[in-house]
Amino acid sequence: MRIVVLFVAVRLVAVGVAGIIAPDSLTELRRTYMVTPRGLYAMGTVRVAIGWLLILSASSARTPKTLRALGVLVCLQGLIQGVGGQFVGLDRARAILDWEAMHTGLLRVGALMALAAGGFVAFTVTIRPARSDSGRAPVR
Repeated sequence: MRIVVLFVAVRLVAVGVAGIIAPDSLTELRRTYMVTPRGLYAMGTVRVAIGWLLILSASSARTPKTLRALGVLVCLQGLIQGVGGQFVGLDRARAILDWEAMHTGLLRVGALMALAAGGFVAFTVTIRPARSDSGRAPVR
């Protein structure tokens, strides 16, 4: 499971880097799945699955409580997208996306947050350093 979480983390870092360099490319990518309600629900399902994966892999991570909290946030984000999509509607969601496209600074801040979250997840699921019996890291 650690490999799958690392793959998700690397993808998140890549999205963050792409968003910082060219935020318009991510806006266009988001428009492709917001064309239909099925795409909105599919992305909500993907977010819930990623959040659940983070929660399940937290027990073997360096910072299990923080990774679980991040997983819960991602699950909530997916659930809100799935449930809230019915109330907001596609036209309003597209209007929000157009407003975001006009404010590239905000898009870059979001991309920076994605980069930080991906880096954190990659760090926390990597193997812990070996420890001696005294609980301290071995001296080399």
